[in-house]
Amino acid sequence: MIVDRALQARAAADNPIRVGMIGAGFMGRGITNQIVNFVPGMEIVAIANRHLEGAQQAYTEAGVEDVQVVSSVSKLEDAIAGGQYAVTEDALLLCQAEGIDALIEVTGTIEFAAQIVMSAIAHRKHMILMNAELDGTIGPILKVYADRAGVILSACDGDQPGVQMNLYRFVKSIGLTPLLCGNIKGLQDPYRNPTTQEAFAKRWGQKPHMVTSFADGTKISFEQAIVANATGMKVAKRGMLGYNYDGHVDEMTKIYDVEQLLEWGGIVDYVVGAKPSPGVFVFASHNDPQQCHYLNLYKLGEGPLYSFYTPYHLCHFEVPLSVARAIIFQDAVMTPLSGSLVDVVATAKTNLKAGDVLDGIGYYMTYGQCENSDITLQQNLLPMGLAEGCRLLRDIPKDQVLTYNNVELPLGRLCDDLRAQQNAYFTLSKSPARVA
Repeated sequence: MIVDRALQARAAADNPIRVGMIGAGFMGRGITNQIVNFVPGMEIVAIANRHLEGAQQAYTEAGVEDVQVVSSVSKLEDAIAGGQYAVTEDALLLCQAEGIDALIEVTGTIEFAAQIVMSAIAHRKHMILMNAELDGTIGPILKVYADRAGVILSACDGDQPGVQMNLYRFVKSIGLTPLLCGNIKGLQDPYRNPTTQEAFAKRWGQKPHMVTSFADGTKISFEQAIVANATGMKVAKRGMLGYNYDGHVDEMTKIYDVEQLLEWGGIVDYVVGAKPSPGVFVFASHNDPQQCHYLNLYKLGEGPLYSFYTPYHLCHFEVPLSVARAIIFQDAVMTPLSGSLVDVVATAKTNLKAGDVLDGIGYYMTYGQCENSDITLQQNLLPMGLAEGCRLLRDIPKDQVLTYNNVELPLGRLCDDLRAQQNAYFTLSKSPARVA
């Protein structure tokens, strides 16, 4: 709770944190409204979007009518210095502008976002990712570059991974050992697609492919992968255990075996249908009998697993707090500890034919599953974040996991280069000199 007072102090000193945002979709518009109208000590000074009208719409919905279109760094700097909001189609301008303290990346892309993050790091900008897909694909190597530049690269508060990490840190801070980080879902069907999800997406003003990634399990796989990479946990099996449970998560402490969780070093998982939905939970143990007695007194039960949960995640409402944590306190909400421990691997959603070019996350051809990274490397599995645009070299049956041997990668992608660097850096050497 020190963040709120720190922001109030910045406001009182007329020294607001100046934020740029890349991406102005459903979540981006919510972030803009939140910062403009409800966050003291912070200003969203510029928005980049591939379509200019989207950036303008984000400001308009927040009550800002007077915005300046810019197409150069100098024009952007002039707008910021003059206290005027700026919009542009060139996201690289925001990376280069000295008048911006931090960037929020909210595109949900891989290749484009990789280019933006690398540019931001090169210009020593703190970067807050609302992009688990990027983080779960090449987050560890991006963190290496960020550390070398002395900037924060962090996931965000509000989304389920950040809420889990805050709860994980709290549980550790009071002396317990977290053994499971969990995510609560209302639906999991790997065969959903934009056609089946169109009506729901229209109702909430979202894009069908984004809604599909929630329903088919890809999004939760990326979310739990980045939690694993930030905590040192793994998955119990490919795709996670994913129990269906019609009850409260507190009651699920009896389902998991503590000794097995300890042997694994902790796991990430999800549950479908449990309450409180849509929340997150952490199961933890304590090895002190006296403290266990107190935990029982405080209604957490007799153990050996104790349940802690947060019954909500508020997405864009909390993202500005992540920016403040990075800028004021140099505290990352969540970032990889080291190399990747859990990956998200591409799996055929339907029977695929040789010559097909794979579509993107949340579409018709693939869904993502969590897999431990050592197996990903051993079996040469294709990361879900790199699947889009790959051409199939052979037929792939429904539900089979794809490998690099099954596909021809698009030429010249930065994301593929960074993934190769990540694999080499964390498997062959711990020396930063290995990174070009």
